[in-house]
Amino acid sequence: MKHYFPKHTVQWHFEEPTVMRKFSLSLGEMAVLTGIVLRLYRALVITHGTTSSWLWAGGTFALGLLLLCAMATMHLANFPLNRWVWRAPAFAAVEAAAESGTALVLIWFGREPSGSTRAEWSDWLPMAGGTLWTRELTVCAWALFLAGVVWVVRRTILREQKVEEEVVEDAAQA
Repeated sequence: MKHYFPKHTVQWHFEEPTVMRKFSLSLGEMAVLTGIVLRLYRALVITHGTTSSWLWAGGTFALGLLLLCAMATMHLANFPLNRWVWRAPAFAAVEAAAESGTALVLIWFGREPSGSTRAEWSDWLPMAGGTLWTRELTVCAWALFLAGVVWVVRRTILREQKVEEEVVEDAAQA
């Protein structure tokens, strides 16, 4: 069984990681890919979607949020919890930079939405700032929630292992 969310990084150095796992080890590659895909998804959905429906708007927002959290989880799962302290904010910053860079390209081609109109060069800086703080808040909150889940699961597993060891010891003494 593969060990995700290791306590120490050396736990996974004994087996050759798969291609996807090798990719997920790189903070830069994961964050840049996430940023580009999210910005293109946003531009495509807002440009071609029917924004009059709350169901459509909520569904597209949820899908984007799911993608961001899934990619952050795929990256963070390769490292111990103490490294998440700097990896989660760094992931969000690189992702926001990639998303802002993609927005610049979309503005250049006249495809970046800004509400119901097209974004202009003067819209880029406020959009980049908004993207940065929302991504930092989202990824850090998700990492904090995920760390809590990992901590509870580990504690439960350790408790169960301790009970099993005591049962084995009692059986050996009897």
